[in-house]
Order: sequence, then C-alpha cells, then structure tokens
Amino acid sequence: MLGEMNLVLLLVCFSGADARIWAWMLNMPHGPPKDGAKVLRENSPVAKELTTVCDSDRACGRGFSCDRHFGLCVPLRGEGQYCRRDTQCVRGLLCMFGKCHRSIPNGQEGSRCKADRDCGPSMCCARHHGETVCKKRLARKESCYVPDGGLAFSINQICPCEEGLLCREDGRQNRRERDFTYQPERTRWTCQGSKP
Repeated sequence: MLGEMNLVLLLVCFSGADARIWAWMLNMPHGPPKDGAKVLRENSPVAKELTTVCDSDRACGRGFSCDRHFGLCVPLRGEGQYCRRDTQCVRGLLCMFGKCHRSIPNGQEGSRCKADRDCGPSMCCARHHGETVCKKRLARKESCYVPDGGLAFSINQICPCEEGLLCREDGRQNRRERDFTYQPERTRWTCQGSKP
C-alpha cells in the first residue's frame, strides 16, 4: 500500500508527458521474454537451442536470435511482438518503435531513411519516436513550430513546409515580409504562402 502511494505521488509531480513516459517504462517487461528458455525448455524438442548462452545470432541457429540482454537464444518474433533490433523478427518484418512490423517499401511514407533523397517527392527524412522515417512535408496552414529542444524535439521531428510555402507566425500576412527570426516562445507558426 505504501509503495503504491509513493508511486502515485511520484506521478503527480511530473507533467503529462513525463507521466506517460514513466507509465510506459513501468509497463515494459522486466524479465526474460515469455517465449524464452524457461517456458519452452520443458516440452520442446529444441530445448538445447533455447538454453544456449549466446553473444551473437550465429550461435543460435535457424529460427532463433540472440537476446543480448539476457544472453539466451530465443525464437524469432512475429508481427506486433516486442523487439530491440531487426534480426529478432521473422523474415519480412522490421523492428520499428520497439515492435515487429511489416516492412514498408523504400521511399514511401513510414519507410526507414538516412537522408531526404531516400524518400519520395514531397517528403523528408525525419525522426518519429526516435526512428528516422520518411514523412510528408507540411501542407498549408499546418503547424510548423519546432521546439527549442528537450525530449519532444529529440524524439520527434517534423518536415519543412511544402515547396512554395514559408513557416511564419499566424497573423503576419498583412505585414511587410521580413527575414525569419527564431523565437521559441512563439508557438503559432504555420505554413503559409510566400506572398500575402
């Protein structure tokens, strides 16, 4: 009871974003994967593979990957199951955002990228939950405000405005156009036409 009360008080002290991060961290599995050696050891013909201590995927054999955190060979994971890297997922799936997902063809929205040239037209390469993926450029009147820094900036990024649009503060359309000056306290920036 006292432990639960301390947890509630801890969560009250944080902002909404911090509370979501803590809730996510507290709900992550803290032990070896359920599909690991303990569950399958007793009644599986591949028990030898599951109890193998490993430091690379090669030590595990076909249909298994090395869980480097626990140092055990575990079966490959299917769609929607937790993962830490691509080789933990079955063929055709990629580990994105901590789960095995179907791979998206290169250049399409949501596919992995390293630079803007890896993405299709009207897209850019930007971080989404820490993973760099192709995203659409921002359309007219979409918010283009970028925070000064912090967790939201380092985990998620937005693309620039579409070709021919400028990121400007709302309500500046009737004023004479000036050079862009970065003002982090101003959050009402949207993509607008270059001429009022």
